[in-house]
Amino acid sequence: MYKKVFARPKALEDVPFHFCPGCTHGIIHRLIAEVIEELNVFEQTIGVCPVGCAVFAYNYFACDIFQAAHGRAPAVATGIKRALPDRVVFTYQGDGDLAAIGMGEIVHAAARGEKISVFFINNSVYGMTGGQMAPTTLPGQVTTTTPYGRDREINGNPVRVCEMFSVIDGAAYVARVSVHNPANIIKTKKAIKKAFQVQLSGLGFALVEILSACPTNWGLSPAEALNWLAENLIAYYPLGDFKIPKEEAKNV
Repeated sequence: MYKKVFARPKALEDVPFHFCPGCTHGIIHRLIAEVIEELNVFEQTIGVCPVGCAVFAYNYFACDIFQAAHGRAPAVATGIKRALPDRVVFTYQGDGDLAAIGMGEIVHAAARGEKISVFFINNSVYGMTGGQMAPTTLPGQVTTTTPYGRDREINGNPVRVCEMFSVIDGAAYVARVSVHNPANIIKTKKAIKKAFQVQLSGLGFALVEILSACPTNWGLSPAEALNWLAENLIAYYPLGDFKIPKEEAKNV
């Protein structure tokens, strides 16, 4: 007699991922799906995914999924949430999408306090299009468009999204997490659940930045990529809660 203790969540389709070996998008997809199931909101959840490595999310999530133009996921999510306020709406965006072409969209969605949950995947590089420098590429990091490393004098400084959003009044919850080891994967799931709970409570905009590995474009093995993330990305982008709902802050 066997007892099943681990299974694919119903919010995730039973199909193989297309992601590169060692890419952590698959881990994050599963965490989101698990939370959707645990919160019992599968039937009312709608996701929005734009252009990037996660463009095929509609093949993986079993809930309704919209595909938006590059950077426009927050605008599409805003329209869905305002038209259907009883739905649970989330966006899934990469660093090039959210922090470059979509920066105006996401900043104003936060400023308006749109009741959506945003999952921002930061692997410090443009993954799908060939490994170019992204807004979050680290100083000195080699990419296809910065072959000698990102130069602050030429390329400017990386964008620290959580630090910036923490001072936007409409943002209710802002956190940065990582998926480079089991302990942090557990913390990431808790942050994802918190972002959904903030929306369900009608408290406002929630953003969770998730540091993710890109072995292919970093030129590393999957194991080396996880170590590089821990040693380099977290050093520049510290983990933690940057803003929590006011109701919780009063009890701290």
